[in-house]
This record gives sequence, C-alpha cells and structure tokens, in this order.
Amino acid sequence: MKKFSFLGWPILTGILAALLILQFLPNFNVQEVNKVEIRETFIPEQTHSIKRISYADAVDRASPAVVNIFTQTVVRENNNPLIADPFFRQFFNQDRLPQQQERIQSSLGSGVIISRQGYVVTNNHVISGADTIIVSLQDGRESIATVIGSDPETDLAVLKINLTDLPSITLSTSDAHLRVGDVVLAIGNPFGVGQTVTMGIISAIGRNSIGLNTYENFIQTDAAINPGNSGGALIDPDGNLLGINTAIFSQSGGSHGIGFAIPASVARKVMQDLIEHGRVIRGWLGIEVQELTPILAESFGVTDRQGLIIAGIFRNGPAHQAGLQPGDILLALNGEPPSTARLTMSRIARIRPGEKARMEILRDGREMSLIATIGERPQIR
Repeated sequence: MKKFSFLGWPILTGILAALLILQFLPNFNVQEVNKVEIRETFIPEQTHSIKRISYADAVDRASPAVVNIFTQTVVRENNNPLIADPFFRQFFNQDRLPQQQERIQSSLGSGVIISRQGYVVTNNHVISGADTIIVSLQDGRESIATVIGSDPETDLAVLKINLTDLPSITLSTSDAHLRVGDVVLAIGNPFGVGQTVTMGIISAIGRNSIGLNTYENFIQTDAAINPGNSGGALIDPDGNLLGINTAIFSQSGGSHGIGFAIPASVARKVMQDLIEHGRVIRGWLGIEVQELTPILAESFGVTDRQGLIIAGIFRNGPAHQAGLQPGDILLALNGEPPSTARLTMSRIARIRPGEKARMEILRDGREMSLIATIGERPQIR
C-alpha cells in the first residue's frame, strides 16, 4: 500500500477542485469544451443589400390555369395482312372474316384555360383524331372535354370542360412590346412527369419560315420545351400569357434550346372565331404568289422594284373577278409594298371578308390599280 500513497494528495486535490467548480459554476458542462462555435446571421426577406430573383409569384398566378391533356384513340387493325388487301379479300368468305382487333393509343399534351367558362386552348395536333379527351387540372380535378373547334392552319384547337370555380390565365395585351432577350417561362407536362416550369429568354420574334403551319408568326425561345409541353403556356415574369408552346427544333426528340410558341394575340383571335362561328374567318383573294428573285426581276424589267409574281389565280375568286391575271407583279397591297409571299398571305388573311383591297400591279411594263372585294378563305380540313 505504501507504493500508492504518493497518489493520495493529487486525488484529494482533484476532488476538492471538482467540488468548488460545482459549488460556484453549477451550469458548467464539460461537453461544451469541445463544442464548435458557429455564428449564424438571420437574413430578412427584404433587404437592400441582398436581392433574391424569383419568378414564383408569376408561376403561382399562371400555373393553376395550365392543364394536362390525355387523349385516347381507338385503332382498328387486322392481324392477317392478306385480309386487309382488297385483292386477296375477295377470295375469303365474307361471313367468316375475322373481326378487326382494337387497341387504345394514348398520347399526352398540355393546354391553357383561357376563360372561367371552361374554354381551353391547346394545339390541334394534341387532340387531332382523338376519341376521348381528358383534361386534368393542377388541383387534381379531371373532366372529359368536348372539341369546340380546331384550326389546322395555325395548329390551334379550343376545348370545353364543365367544371366550376375554374382558374384562368391573363392574356398579354399586345405582342408589340416583346423584345429579344426578355425572360419567359414555359409551363407544361413534359414526358408526362407532371406540371413543370422551365425558364429562358425570347430568342427571336416573327419566325415565319419554319414550314409547320400555313400561318406562322412564332415566338422563338430557348426555354426547355419537350414532348408533352405542346399546348402549354409561355408566360412573362408577371404571369401573363405570351404564347402557346407548339413545337421544337430537334433531331433527337428532346429540347435543344429552339422552341416555338404561337403568340397569344393569334390564339385569342382563333379562339373567338371558333367559339362564335365554329370556324376561323380569314380574308381571301384567291391567288398564288411567288417570290421575285433577282433573276426573275431582271427578266420582268423591275430590278429596282419590290414585288411578288402572281403565279396562279383561282377561277371566279376575288382576284379573278377584279381582273388580276397570272404573270402580273403585285407592287403594293393597300398602299404597302409586299415583303415576302408568306407575310403577304398573312396580311390578306387579316382583312375581313367584304372589305375592299387596292392592288398596285405591273403588267407588260405598265402600272395599274385594281380593286378587289375580299372573300372568305375556304376551310381546310
């Protein structure tokens, strides 16, 4: 025991020190010796030095009016290819021919509720040929939709759903204020994953040589648009509808940063005509025009003039009745020189049927003026 006696005083001293600490520092915690000190600073939502950029308010305003569209089409097909061929079919007993098998083909897209009355605008290619159309809202409600009308020439269609307390989107008042570089958001249902929001800018305006529709005036954007986004909304940072997302330029089927949307002003006009008249009313002259290339301009002797060649005329159409002839050169329409064939046809389409159109033409080197009464463009089915 003597060999451990030298430990007595140190142990006693430690015990006394511990008693003193507990007496005078009752809140002392040994674990706090190894605690890491972390300084935290509370940042209020609104400060002048820190600005948080967010488009959440715009999405909150617009997204409830963006819907998912599911279509079902019954496809009938024969298992035996010989039965489908009219030549071989005549050799079979008609009463014993096997019945055609049916399968359901499904597809998806998006749409935008334009009116609280239940009118939904989408793309014509989303619902074309569908036997059943189901519209699904953000709040979980669903409704079978009826087709009010469609317009293949702009690739737009109007549906109607019968639900109460519907949200609706606010349309932009004008396309004139759009500028390349403006921030835009695309809302839709890509690949069926559910409502998705992507952001980009306006890459170009007035795209009209894409070859997708008869009447093109696309807003081009790099906001990601993928399969399933067709018919969805392109909105501004305030949540207003700028356009209906329609197509992408892609070699793989995915987004490459080149997407196209139909301006809201076009969608509004098409929707109103389809609801009120069941068709889109457009002006019509009954002409086919061709660009005046430098070689053609030289052959016609109009190298210093801008114009379009009248390549064809519909018999008894408005232009034919006004005296226009193939080979004439259109120098001006209602006092405005034509730019391109596509834009000129779009200008004619915007003139209401029954109104007069003044055409300045060049025929055999002589300038003439003709007055035509605009007709209504025949419907394309």
